[in-house]
Amino acid sequence: MSGLPDREGYFDRWSGLHGGVDPRASWVVRFWLGLTYTVARPLARRGVAPDLLTVLGLLVSLTVVPLAWAGGRWPLLAVPVVVVSGLLDNVDGAVAVLTDRATRWGAVLDSVADRVSDVAYVVAMLALGGFGDSAVVVWCAAAAAGLVLLQEYARARATAGGMDDVGVVTISERPTRVIGAAMFCLAAGLYPAAAGAWGAAGLVFGALAGVVGTTQLLLVVRHRLR
Repeated sequence: MSGLPDREGYFDRWSGLHGGVDPRASWVVRFWLGLTYTVARPLARRGVAPDLLTVLGLLVSLTVVPLAWAGGRWPLLAVPVVVVSGLLDNVDGAVAVLTDRATRWGAVLDSVADRVSDVAYVVAMLALGGFGDSAVVVWCAAAAAGLVLLQEYARARATAGGMDDVGVVTISERPTRVIGAAMFCLAAGLYPAAAGAWGAAGLVFGALAGVVGTTQLLLVVRHRLR
C-alpha cells in the first residue's frame, strides 16, 4: 500500500479525529503516538485489517489472567503481555487512521475490546492472590471494574448528549490501567510469597483511581452539558 502519511501527517489525522487536540503539545503523547506510528506503518503497508488487530489485542490481554493465576515467577511474563496488549490497543486505531479505514463499527469494537481488557486486568489482580475469598478484596475488585465501566459509560453518554471530545483526561484513563496491571504483576513476580498482597494492592489502586477519575469526568460533564 502506497501513499501513507509520514509521522507529521499521522499526527494531523489523529488530531482531526480527536477534537483538534495537538499530540505535539505533550511529549508523552508525542512519544507514544510516534511509537505507535512506527509499529503501525509496516502493518498498514501490508494491508492488515484494523479490526483484526483489535481482536488480537483483546486475546493477548486475556492471557494475563492465567499467567497471574499460575503463581511463582509466571506473573513476570504477564508484564510484557500487558504492555503488548496496551500497544495493540493503539496500533489498531493507528492503522485505521493511516489507511483511512476508520469506521464507526471499528470504534465500537475497539471500545468493547478495551472494556473487556480492563476487566481482565482486574481479574488478573484477583488471580495473583489465587482468587482469595476476602470480602474486602472482592469488593475492591468489584469497585475497580465497576468504576472503569461507569466512567466510560458516562463519557459515551456525554458524547451522545453533545460533548464533542473526551471532556477531560482523568487520572484513571486506559494508560493508567495498563501501567497499573503491569506494575503489580511485576511486583508479584519478583516477590511471589507476597503475590496476594500485591494483587490486593492493585485492586485498591484501581478502585481509588476509579473514584478520582470518575469524579473528575462527571464534574466536567456537568459543567459542559448544563
